[in-house]
Amino acid sequence: MAITTHDDDVNVYLTLYCRSTRADVQILSRATLEQNVSTLHRAGADFVLSYVPMEATAIFDIVRRGNLLLLAEGIEVFTVRVPPPLVGKAIADCRLREDTGCNVFAVRRAGGAAAFPDIAAPLDADTELILIGDREDERRFFERYDRPTK
Repeated sequence: MAITTHDDDVNVYLTLYCRSTRADVQILSRATLEQNVSTLHRAGADFVLSYVPMEATAIFDIVRRGNLLLLAEGIEVFTVRVPPPLVGKAIADCRLREDTGCNVFAVRRAGGAAAFPDIAAPLDADTELILIGDREDERRFFERYDRPTK
């Protein structure tokens, strides 16, 4: 569930309301002012979009030319070649979410553009996974599968 009005007070109220009615959903909320990030987390938001860290990270990523994108505070998108233990398996059978916390955001086949994943198709060795998760999810992924070389 995304709560992204232009008013931080409304976002806090909606986050509190949604969390009180649906404890089982993930809530992404937006903070215009940096000081409201912690308030939104306390209100029940799982993730908070805040412009200040996003802008700082965007500048840092441009400077270091990395392949890591900070999507929101604490949420990262990273690209890896399919680890050998997953070659030939379907995404639906890999248990990436359960084992690492990462979700497959897209796949990029050799020489192709990124596309929505077909979760039933077997993964090829020359395919890249575009994963989304927090820093801890990324760490768990690389602990389990090592850092694949590109």
